Amino acid sequence: GLLHCCYLAQIFFAWAAGQPLETTEPPRTPVQQLFFWGRVLVSSAILAFSFAVTLSALFHGQTTMWAGVPSGVAVVLFFVFMAIVGMLEGMQIAFFAVARMTEEERAKSYWAKRTCDVLFEGDARN
Repeated sequence: GLLHCCYLAQIFFAWAAGQPLETTEPPRTPVQQLFFWGRVLVSSAILAFSFAVTLSALFHGQTTMWAGVPSGVAVVLFFVFMAIVGMLEGMQIAFFAVARMTEEERAKSYWAKRTCDVLFEGDARN
């Protein structure tokens, strides 16, 4: 896929936290390392190009944004909506993770318990 650039973020945050990356996979061979970093590089290049094209279109008014909305506002709205979508994606991943946890594990945090109570109420088909 095109999301191999996310490994850069994973590696950076693990490094910044001083935590080693844990994996069940065996160490990569040199050829696997080459292909891994090649995919990360290509993925990062595609992401950067897409980002540049999107911002260029926003700044030049070449979008379907409502007439009269300044380019700066369109860019700010773009980042606000992207942040919201990112948070929703993170919540979806977290909800799948807590579905496998016991109620005792979920009850360790007040807000986690409250969120899970809402999420799993009824038939848990929310």
